[in-house]
Order: sequence, then C-alpha cells, then structure tokens
Amino acid sequence: MILPFEPLAMTFHNLNYFVDMPAEMSAQGIPETRLQLLSNVSGVFTPGVLTALVGSSGAGKTTLMDVLSGRKTGGYIEGDIKISGYPKVQETFARISGYVEQNDIHSPQVTVEESLWFSSSLRLPKEISKDQKIEFVEEVMRLVELDTLRNAIVGLPGSSGLSTEQRKRLTIAVELVANPSIIFMDEPTSGLDARAAAIVMRTVRNTVDTGRTVVCTIHQPSIDIFEAFDELLLLKRGGRVIYGGKLGVRSQILIDYFQRIDGIPSIPDGYNPATWMLEITNPVAEQRIGRDFADIYTNSAEYREVEGSITRLSVPPPGSQPLKFPSVYSQDQLSQFLICLKKQNLVYWRSPRYNLVRLVFTTVCALLLGSVYWDVGNKRQVMLVT
Repeated sequence: MILPFEPLAMTFHNLNYFVDMPAEMSAQGIPETRLQLLSNVSGVFTPGVLTALVGSSGAGKTTLMDVLSGRKTGGYIEGDIKISGYPKVQETFARISGYVEQNDIHSPQVTVEESLWFSSSLRLPKEISKDQKIEFVEEVMRLVELDTLRNAIVGLPGSSGLSTEQRKRLTIAVELVANPSIIFMDEPTSGLDARAAAIVMRTVRNTVDTGRTVVCTIHQPSIDIFEAFDELLLLKRGGRVIYGGKLGVRSQILIDYFQRIDGIPSIPDGYNPATWMLEITNPVAEQRIGRDFADIYTNSAEYREVEGSITRLSVPPPGSQPLKFPSVYSQDQLSQFLICLKKQNLVYWRSPRYNLVRLVFTTVCALLLGSVYWDVGNKRQVMLVT
C-alpha cells in the first residue's frame, strides 16, 4: 500500500456484557437486575487473518463485535481488551479501526471517487499531502475493483445508480481509505445473491491480503463464502463460545473437532460445513447428547491453544510503544467544516429538482406573507386619522 499502516492484533479475555433487565422481563418475576448478553468470551484476531463470527440468531455475534469496536456505549462491560499487548483506549482505537455496517448509507448525488475522497479527506492525517491522498484513493478503488466506476453516481438503492453489490464494495472502500489496521464488517454478504456475494468476498479477501486484521459477522454462509475464512469464533445463545480457532482446508479442522464429540453425526458428503455446524450445535442437539457445547470447548485443546495465543499476544513486543495521537480527530474543526460544506454544496448542485422546489416554496411563502401584510402601516394610519 502507498500509505503504511501498523499491523495490529486484538485480544479479548473473559469478556462479559450486561444490560439492565428490561421492564417486561422484570414484570414476569425475574429477580436479576441485569441481563447477560456475553459470557466469558475470549479470542484473538491477528493481522492477515480473516475471522468469522458465527452463531444462531440471538447468539450475540453482532453484540460482541459492537463491544470490541466500541460501539456499545450503554450497558456494563467486563474483561480485558488489548491491542498488540496494550489496553484498548477507545479514542485511539477509533483512529486505527474501521466498521462496515450492514446497511450501506451513502450520499446518492456524489460519485464513487468523490465518496472516497470525502472519507479520506476527513479521516487521514493532515500530514498526508493531497497528491498522496489522491494516489491512495486510486489504489483503494483498484483493490475493491471500483476503478471502472469512479465517475458513476452512487444513486438510491433499488432505483438508480450502483447495484447492491457495488454499494457494499463502496462501503468497504469508504473504510479502507481511512487506512485502518483493524476492520469490522457486519454481515457483508447479507441480501446478496451467490454471484454478488462472491464478488464482495473477493474484495474482503483482497483487504485481508494487505495485512489488515478483518473480522466479519456472517449469518448462514454458503459453502464457498465459509471456506474463504481462515478462523472461526462460534457462539451459542447466551453469548458463550463453543468453538474458536482455525477452520482448516475445506473446514476440516472444524469438522474433526465436532466429530470427536460423542453423539455428533458425521457430516454428509458435499454438505455445507457451516450449515452442519449450526444444526448439530442447536439446543435440541445439546439436550440429545446431554452435554453443554460451551463446557466441551472449555476443556478442549483448541481452547488451550487460544488461551496460549492470548497470553503471548497480551505482552507488548519489545521496543514497542502504545498508540498515541496528538488529537482526537484527524482534522481540526475548521477543516472538517470546509470539507463538509464543499460536499453539501456539491449535493445541492446535483439536486436541481430539490432546489427548484425550495425556490418555488420560498417565493410562494414570500408572496403570501407579503400580500397579507401589504400596506398595513398606511391603512392603520388612515384609520387613526379618521
């Protein structure tokens, strides 16, 4: 990459997350004052490794990612979160991380290149020259395969402009031009067909190959998408981990782990390992074998390997320093204002219908109010004289 970045590992150990008990549940006689959404979750995210957060609905995969990224501002968080051995400081972490949301939100009136330029102008340090930013935006567009669409208007989803898959790649690119070391992605293939999902996953894979740490939540992935990942963190309902570690070629390490458990049926030939994994770990399967998958994982060699990685990566490398920035934001307030003003003027310039409606509305209101109060002063004077 043209702009260097520092590869960073993230470790989290015995992570718990609580929220206040909802009033509806308290009314049902539940005595606890807090509801636990994550329970003793531990794991490691390393540079150049694509990690999947998987679990059934309500397992807490998005909650975990939001807690790690600092997006959960309410509730109560317990446990250790470290970045390359140093305790995580949210103000600093926000500068070196990106978050790709599930919903693609963009200004419909700007082009692909302008969207990336706006993001890079706000989020890259002021020490980086304009020419470097332009060159970096070009490199990111090639990386996500949007260079041929640089002048395409983003448009509105489902009606004009970019397709759903192209919008998702643009969302990834908007985060990439901030040059983050760690990127979180919330279900990047959600709502896409097989072909579009494959294109998006190729973009994700290209991002990982730059040496960045990438974490994705995935819901019911296809076999091709699932095999694009390197490691897995599998959660069950209640926010407990039931597998963490490498997937292996064709998910063989994962398959071998679960097939060692008594009572677990073998995976059928050609069957999707992700679907099989979710089917054999549901609550009904737990009741059938009479064991808790979270307890099985806690006593496994895979768990001990993860704990060893956490211990090793929780120590700062020799000679390293914790990340520090002179300011909370990359740009000062005046620069932020001017950049946003320039973009908003561009949006208005490309919205002639909106501007016409505003002009007509303003004119009509002026004429209406003017006619109501026309010559009121003179009429009042005449009335006083008479």
